[in-house]
Amino acid sequence: MIKENQKFLNKILLIIDICLIFLSLVFSWIIRFKSNLFNVEGQYLSFNNYIRPVIFVVPIFITLYYLFKLYEPYRIRNFSEEILNIIKANASGILLFVLILFLFKEIDYSRILLFIFSIISTITIIIERTIARLILRMVRKKGYNIKYVIVIGYSDLTNELLKRIRSNRHWGYNILGILDDNKYAVKTKQKIAVNHNNVIDNIVLEQVAVSNSEPYIMGKINELEHYLNNQNIDEVFITLDIKEYDKLKNIIAVCEKCGVRTQIIPDYFKYLPARPYVEEIDGLPLINIRYIPLDNIINKIIKRLLDITAAIFCILITSPIMLITALIIKITSHGPVLFKQERVGLNRRNFKMYKFRSMIVQDDEEEKTQWTIKDDPRKTKFGNFIRKTSIDELPQFFNVLKGDMSIIGPRPERPYFVEQFKEEIPKYMIKHQVRPGITGWAQVNGFRGDTSIKKRIEHDLYYIENWTLWLDIKIVFLTIFNGLVNKNAY
Repeated sequence: MIKENQKFLNKILLIIDICLIFLSLVFSWIIRFKSNLFNVEGQYLSFNNYIRPVIFVVPIFITLYYLFKLYEPYRIRNFSEEILNIIKANASGILLFVLILFLFKEIDYSRILLFIFSIISTITIIIERTIARLILRMVRKKGYNIKYVIVIGYSDLTNELLKRIRSNRHWGYNILGILDDNKYAVKTKQKIAVNHNNVIDNIVLEQVAVSNSEPYIMGKINELEHYLNNQNIDEVFITLDIKEYDKLKNIIAVCEKCGVRTQIIPDYFKYLPARPYVEEIDGLPLINIRYIPLDNIINKIIKRLLDITAAIFCILITSPIMLITALIIKITSHGPVLFKQERVGLNRRNFKMYKFRSMIVQDDEEEKTQWTIKDDPRKTKFGNFIRKTSIDELPQFFNVLKGDMSIIGPRPERPYFVEQFKEEIPKYMIKHQVRPGITGWAQVNGFRGDTSIKKRIEHDLYYIENWTLWLDIKIVFLTIFNGLVNKNAY
């Protein structure tokens, strides 16, 4: 029944997607040529000429939606991940659309219309999926579209699983009970003792067991096939203790014999970070202990293209400020305008980070090992101003163009302090698995300059493991709205 419901939902979404893509193109034509929002000069292609490519566009977009897993079950999938996939699919679709126009030499097709279409189609699909999710959540909360589940094994993971399912009723999981040899043996002894004292019967015990404080132990693991054959069970969750993994083979064999989907939550995951993921090496499963979204080639390309675009734009916009700053530094103090400092970047490789010089020229060894403090006597008067206003960081846009840095990412540190912190702070070196940034999640949360290194790393790790395009956009806006002036920027 669940599979049939999912197929029906996919068909509905597919039909709606086709309609929305077509209507987005129609509305884009209306906005471009009939709304008076844009100047229309001379002759332009007819409505039919603009709509005709839809015979190519719709199949392309639908295929991309399949490739980006937009028609897979998303009962517990993160919504931000789905939004990102919609953006990726639509961006890829527009690029292919432009390529088809180029191949067919449709040079008169409005580029403004294409831009409008990309915005409208993306927004409408996101709204559609949002509404679909809200409807499904309401339906599941009312007891429909429910998956009936039994759990095999009773461990710490079992309690974690039950707690999360209870607090997320919209997932639509109904736990019928747990099969566990050790826990069932204890329960049986308790029942014998209770009945011996004529105090309470089995029915009352089971009612207590079903309550939120204690899960219902249905029976022993060897009774699994009986339950699968005699009850309407959609999935089996396996949460065995690692000491009981010798039972896995038989459990999986029984589930497959009965045609029931099986999910394993490995006990050893409690020793791993929050978001490990599984890859394959020629058919062999490989568990990567940390999920880093920017390891994905598509995410990496998108972020790099945005970095290059943003860096060029920022260099053009801030070039007058940089020229004035360079001139004042040259006039007011002795030494070079730019300060090049060695920092540790992506994959622990050192690079030269550019800044406007804000201090007097120092001895190399002193510069490498001395931390900047409040009212630091090494700062020049103008240097104090450009550090407070973050103007000294502007040359780092050139580091972004070179590929040493990103606009958003963990701030890079000097090799001397990296060697020190990696011994003192667990997981410190993980920050070097992505490009360092001009600003980052730690900085917009107040951890900049002379603040807690431990808290800074916690925020850096959150960014690395939870990166999305939306998070980068949020950090950019927080950087702007919180102000570039920072009280901790010594």
